[in-house]
Amino acid sequence: MIAYLDGKLAYKDPSYVVIDVGGVGYQVKISLQTYAALHNTGERCKLHTLLIIREDSHTLFGFYDAEEKVLFEDLTSVSGIGPSTALVMLSSLSSPEIKQALVNEDVKTIQSIKGIGLKTAQRAIIELKDKLKKDNLISGVTPNIFNTENAKVRNESLAALVMLGIPRATAEKSIDTILKREGNDITVEQLIKLALR
Repeated sequence: MIAYLDGKLAYKDPSYVVIDVGGVGYQVKISLQTYAALHNTGERCKLHTLLIIREDSHTLFGFYDAEEKVLFEDLTSVSGIGPSTALVMLSSLSSPEIKQALVNEDVKTIQSIKGIGLKTAQRAIIELKDKLKKDNLISGVTPNIFNTENAKVRNESLAALVMLGIPRATAEKSIDTILKREGNDITVEQLIKLALR
């Protein structure tokens, strides 16, 4: 209904902002991710928005980037996670951290968020894990389940294996298995050699 708002940031609070668009002030609920990304009041800003209409309220939710908005919609599609809880989730962890926890079935991380119990965390993982994996494959992004050192080694090895003609999905599976087994002390060359066996 209202896809985005582009105007002057009239008021900024950690839980909501007011955006002046042509003399009309729109109150928009936001996460801490969006709050941190927004500039000072008085400056021009654009927020991707989602209008949720309930029997007793019309609430506008705003997101600094489209990725956060999509994740919000995914989270609210899970039974037991309403818009307020989804905002708490997006305020507690970054979008990539939430996606990584869901894809890796990390119940403890999801459950560590205020208001999320064991059953809700498990339900979120069951309902969103496959969708997020599929979205990551389509966009060419792989969830980073390793530390930053290994991520660099992993990405370079993956690129090399794909250039050698190995299908991306096969290469990723092989690399991830090797990295889990070998740990942090592996070079790109060693990883490629092991993956080619």
